[in-house]
Amino acid sequence: MNHTTPTHTSCRRALAACALGASALTAAADGAQQPHIVLVMLDDMGFSDLGCYGGEVETPHIDSLATAGVRFSHFWNTGRSCPSRASLLTGCYQHDAGMGWMTAVDEHRPGYRGQVARELPLVSDLLRSVGYRTYMSGKWHITVDGAFGRPNGTYPVERGFDRSYGSLTGGSDYWAPRFVYSGLTPVDGFPDDFYYTTAITDSAVSFVRSHPADSPMFLYVAHYAPHRPLQAPADRVARCRARYRVGYDVLRHARFRRQQQMGLVPKEVDLPEFDREFGGHRPAWTELTAEQQDYWVEQMATYAAMIEIVDDGIGRLTDALRERGMLENTVFFILSDNGATLEGGRTNQLMADLSNTPYRSYKQWCYMGGTSSPLIVADGRAGVCLTPGRIVEDQAHITDVLPTCLDLAGMRYPGNALGVALPGRSLWPAVRGGGLPERDFYFEHQTASAVISGQWKLVRKNEKAPWELYDLSADPFETADLAKKLPDVRNRLLARWESWAKEHHVLPLFDMPWGARIQYWKQRCPDQSGNN
Repeated sequence: MNHTTPTHTSCRRALAACALGASALTAAADGAQQPHIVLVMLDDMGFSDLGCYGGEVETPHIDSLATAGVRFSHFWNTGRSCPSRASLLTGCYQHDAGMGWMTAVDEHRPGYRGQVARELPLVSDLLRSVGYRTYMSGKWHITVDGAFGRPNGTYPVERGFDRSYGSLTGGSDYWAPRFVYSGLTPVDGFPDDFYYTTAITDSAVSFVRSHPADSPMFLYVAHYAPHRPLQAPADRVARCRARYRVGYDVLRHARFRRQQQMGLVPKEVDLPEFDREFGGHRPAWTELTAEQQDYWVEQMATYAAMIEIVDDGIGRLTDALRERGMLENTVFFILSDNGATLEGGRTNQLMADLSNTPYRSYKQWCYMGGTSSPLIVADGRAGVCLTPGRIVEDQAHITDVLPTCLDLAGMRYPGNALGVALPGRSLWPAVRGGGLPERDFYFEHQTASAVISGQWKLVRKNEKAPWELYDLSADPFETADLAKKLPDVRNRLLARWESWAKEHHVLPLFDMPWGARIQYWKQRCPDQSGNN
């Protein structure tokens, strides 16, 4: 395998030169050449892990793209892997796409089919219709598990991708991932030096190198890292270990200071301690035993190494694009599917507490820690990004990525057989230096629910928990619940959420533990093929 990576300097020079060149080009929607689009998604990475979002994780290639492009400070996902992927690729709320929960089971009700509805075109379908060659490498996770090994019309190459490589499933292993396909052909057996993240990059680079020069390219790179299990080559973990020995308290405050300096969070606010997420007391680093500290350091060093290997891959992709003469006409999107997870016990929860700085809670819930994602948009075309390195403060959502890609390609959304209207809009005005109009954003996953409307956020942990109200303009970290003090605002937002939930196949909610939910629906709906 090719493990070489470019230097930080070479990557920075290439992208900065593209962004700051003298000749001005406009977006494809204004008549310019259709750009190549590279969409990179990481899995379970927190808001603050990347260097350009305040983290001590070394991500020079991604940071270079951020320097040449823009970073969004208020970009939201759906809080979980499958729903985020469904929304990313369809531009629809996940329930409208049939992915209200997970791929684990087909519940045979419209919002919860366990895979993306065939009636909704994916961004790959749409871009291919206007001349793009389309490629996908990595984690798919929007085909129902019951269809593994039996292509049912929802595999990547059946959904608008010319070529694909990667795993259909979510749960996997970096040394020997499950259900890996090249197109419709299962991949059995892996070489001794196999590492899944590197293989995803290898495949993506090969797609770039074989791409026809006369066609625009859409490349979707869906990394599994840094999703658990935490696995990385020993030498890469060793490189990261020392920086984590100071403990999470020091690192969390250091990340927050850098975020304030970058303009990602307000300078006039303090970093809260989220004791309630730990049952009333969040342990300080000094309260851990030596063994617990060592375990946390090892886990965090492994997690960081996994992200850094993804960053190496971004550098290799940049090099491949440059070698083909494509870099100066390429737009990059880089984001995460949800926040960091507390899975793995109390010590690992303290990892996620660091990763999600400065936000509360974790993956699968609708507090900011679960639904806040970095989003970097970098345009290699000269003069398009008017102020490189800028922070975009406009509120945005993962459903906005598809309309933005269509805008770049110079096409309008043609509609779909289900009659679903896209809730998102193109982010290109914000990337170019303008603003976006205010709108409401809605969330639901496993009965965790929220709505954001301007400065207000209404949120609950689950169906049995009370609704909480926050004024994000004064309390961006969700610490002071105003639901009892402002019942009129609470009730107005609740009515909006309930109306949205009725209209978008969210209801009825279904609150049951993971395994029990799967067994319940398999007994009620034995056909799990996803064919009807």
